[in-house]
Amino acid sequence: MALTSHFALITHLLLWNVWLGPSHYFPVAMALVVMVVPLLFPLRGILHGRAYTHAWTGFLALLYLIHGIGDFVVNPPERIYSGIEIFLSLALFFSCALYARIAGKSEQSK
Repeated sequence: MALTSHFALITHLLLWNVWLGPSHYFPVAMALVVMVVPLLFPLRGILHGRAYTHAWTGFLALLYLIHGIGDFVVNPPERIYSGIEIFLSLALFFSCALYARIAGKSEQSK
């Protein structure tokens, strides 16, 4: 679930910033660098199933939760997009936390 929600959040942010509702204040490239690039850093560790990377990715997901909530309040015409971002970031946070807990316990028992 962590991998699915991670890729879903990346895909959603790409679609939102490029096609569905590009910003009128910032260039698309800058919005993509700020919104999508931070999610690419932990990708290798998530693909390899490292518990430490999952734990830190959960903290990273909280930043997207904050952005989603702020955009939900400020930008009423695009509430559906920020609502999806809130849902995906919560799914990423809880799935990463659960994976880190389960994988951390299995690593300790070895």
